[in-house]
Amino acid sequence: MSAFRSARTGRRSVLAGATGAMLTALALALPAGPAFGADLVVSAAASLTNAFKSLAKSYERAHPGTKVVLNFGASDVLMQQIVKGAPADVFASADQEAMNKAEAEKVVASASRRDFAANEVVLIVPSDSKLKIGSLQALTRPEVKRIAYGNPASVPVGRYTRGALEAAGLWDAVAAKGVPAQNVRQSLDYVARGEVEAGFVFTTDATVMPDKVKVAVRVPSRTPVTYPIAITSQTRQQKEAAQFVDFVASPEGQAILSRYGFLKP
Repeated sequence: MSAFRSARTGRRSVLAGATGAMLTALALALPAGPAFGADLVVSAAASLTNAFKSLAKSYERAHPGTKVVLNFGASDVLMQQIVKGAPADVFASADQEAMNKAEAEKVVASASRRDFAANEVVLIVPSDSKLKIGSLQALTRPEVKRIAYGNPASVPVGRYTRGALEAAGLWDAVAAKGVPAQNVRQSLDYVARGEVEAGFVFTTDATVMPDKVKVAVRVPSRTPVTYPIAITSQTRQQKEAAQFVDFVASPEGQAILSRYGFLKP
C-alpha cells in the first residue's frame, strides 16, 4: 500500500514538474510588457529630428511614467503610415498640406490641431564649394550639375522649393538637374557629402552640419513655412497626447525649439 502511495505521489510530482516547465516556457515565449506605464508614439517631420529628441527628453523628465517613442520621416509618408494603421498618438507635420490630408482622411482630431513652429527654406552648398552661388539664377550655370531637393510629391520642403522656383521662373531649369530626396535630411546629406553642387533644406537643417555645409541663398517662400501638430484619431492615450501637444506649445517647449533655430508660428 505504501509502495502504491509512493508511486502515485511520484507521478503527481512528475506532473507538477512538467506543468511548471510548460508554464515557464509559455511565459518566456510571450513578449515582455512595456517598461513604462505608457508609450506615447509621436510621428514627426524629419526636420524636427534634433529638436523633438530634446523635447521628448524634457517631457519624460516631467512625466516619468511616460516614454516618448519618436518616428521621423517625410510628412506625407508619416501621414500615409497613420492612414494605413501604423500606431501614432501625435502627428507633427512640416507643412499645412500634409496635415490637411490627414484631416481629410480623418486620422487626426481637427479640434486639437495647432501651429507650433515656423521655419525658412535656404539653398546650401558644401562648405568647401568654390562655386560662387549668390542667387537662385546661379543654379542655371553649367558648372552646377546636380541640385538636391525634397520630392514635392511627398516632402514639404520640396513643395516650398518648387513654389519658390516657379515664382522665379526657374523650376524647369532646376528640375532638369534635380536629385529628388525622400526627406529633407537626405537632401542635407547629399550636399554634406559633396554629391551635389547645391541643395534646398530648411534653415534648421543647415545648422545641423555647420562644418560641412553653408547657406548660399535664403529662399523667399510664397507660402509661410509653418508646422502644425495634432492628436491622432486612433490614440488610446488622449490625455497623454494632449499633454505632449500642450508641452510643445508651452514656453519650455518653445524655448527648446528656438534653441534649434525654429521660429514662433
